[in-house]
Amino acid sequence: MAETTNTRVLIIGSGPAGYTAGIYASRANLNPVIYEGIQPGGQLTQTSEIENFPGFPEGIDGNEMMGMIRKQAERFGADIRSRIITKVDFSKRPFVCEDDRGDLVVADTVIISTGASAKYLGLSDEEKYRGMGVSACATCDGFFYRKRTVAVVGGGDTACEEALYLSTLAKKVYMIVRKDHLRASDVMQRRVMERENIEVLFNCNTSGLFGEGEVQGARIVRNLGKENEETFDIAIDGFFLGIGHKPNTDVFRGQIELDEEGYVVTKAPTTATSVVGVFAAGDCADPIYRQAIAAAGTGCRAALDAEKFLMKTDEL
Repeated sequence: MAETTNTRVLIIGSGPAGYTAGIYASRANLNPVIYEGIQPGGQLTQTSEIENFPGFPEGIDGNEMMGMIRKQAERFGADIRSRIITKVDFSKRPFVCEDDRGDLVVADTVIISTGASAKYLGLSDEEKYRGMGVSACATCDGFFYRKRTVAVVGGGDTACEEALYLSTLAKKVYMIVRKDHLRASDVMQRRVMERENIEVLFNCNTSGLFGEGEVQGARIVRNLGKENEETFDIAIDGFFLGIGHKPNTDVFRGQIELDEEGYVVTKAPTTATSVVGVFAAGDCADPIYRQAIAAAGTGCRAALDAEKFLMKTDEL
């Protein structure tokens, strides 16, 4: 038989945004319920070492850090559930959400913090070497590849930005581009082509990665499916995905405003969405920065926004 939980604040998603929202909402005596989703702790649980989150001068394992933030939310009373919200109804308050067991959560406010997932090529080697040379965030992991050789997959603005950033750290940067041209803006194309340590491999696809314990090279196919098809290897230490991210917001389609790429649209400078009483934090509403510290900050803001909203509605 389905169970129903009533809460002042339902937080959908975990990670730095969701857990931080839970800390702030708990300290405000709002007794939040957190549904961790398909990846409890978020993308950082796939990161072996984090060196750019304040407070950890020696760096920290991603799983360990997220575990600490989770415990902090629990300490203040957050009800954390390792389950998934599969259906939402934002047509009226209180909002009714259903989980993967058929249980219902009736919430006065909702904070969406479902994050975003990096787009991968679909190679089995990407999973094999994840955290051991394969990365979807140059800003997060580029530091580890100083004076080394790396490759970036993609030909759009994201890939160009990643390649340009890595070129300030790495000895050499390959860009692996499927087409015979870059899709990026003219200014980004020019910057890439002018950077001496970036080499663009046009008409190329990655067929695999290799290495003992960590990435040591990539197998490249040029002119795939054509008469002049050729295969060759490049020696690299890091393999970066620059083909974009997909926000985990499918369950909210038709319920709140999303942009063309599926990111939740918020009303700056707040975290409010198009639905009164629903707020969004973290990567699901951030196509630009995608950093753990930025996500944690918006989680704080979303909880404060929800608290302020509840105080006003309680007064009515």
